[in-house]
Amino acid sequence: MKRKVIIILSILFIIFMAALFIYYLIKSDSSRWQVALGGIIVSALPLLLLRMKHNPFNIPIIIGYYLFLFCSLFLGSIVSFYLHHKWWDSTLHFYKGVYVGIVGISLYKRLIPEKVRNDVSGWILFLFVLSLAVFASVLWEIYEFVGDLTFTRTMQRGGNTDTMYDLLYGVLGGLIIAVYSLIKKQKV
Repeated sequence: MKRKVIIILSILFIIFMAALFIYYLIKSDSSRWQVALGGIIVSALPLLLLRMKHNPFNIPIIIGYYLFLFCSLFLGSIVSFYLHHKWWDSTLHFYKGVYVGIVGISLYKRLIPEKVRNDVSGWILFLFVLSLAVFASVLWEIYEFVGDLTFTRTMQRGGNTDTMYDLLYGVLGGLIIAVYSLIKKQKV
């Protein structure tokens, strides 16, 4: 079932982004066709999960990934929600922090055998989940910075202030999931 979901969502999103790529390439809208091209690439990434013997991610996490792509690439960049709705950028950074925190919990459950998990401190799980969300936020800001240096010049319109708010919202999302993981671990 998980395999089918990955294949269907990947193909649908690739087709969607390819159509946008062609449309904006014909219109000579370089900002949007570049986003659509990037969308083709990142929507194909989950297909790499099919090569894994045991995929650690459940269907809601896979759907959450495509929801993030749709909201950030299509709504955010192509439809210009980032420009027209000031709250959109912060909301997506918060979502990313929550999402990466949940991915961290999934990785923990998959990579740490159940027998060993009982002996792992809840604070270790807390730090793992939080650090993964912080790391993802930092990587995203590096991506925005490099993107502005090389291609778009529109990703960090607010400069340092934008970067700091993005980091704060990403950390906040990850912190909420890290606290949740700590509470859940201590109840076990």
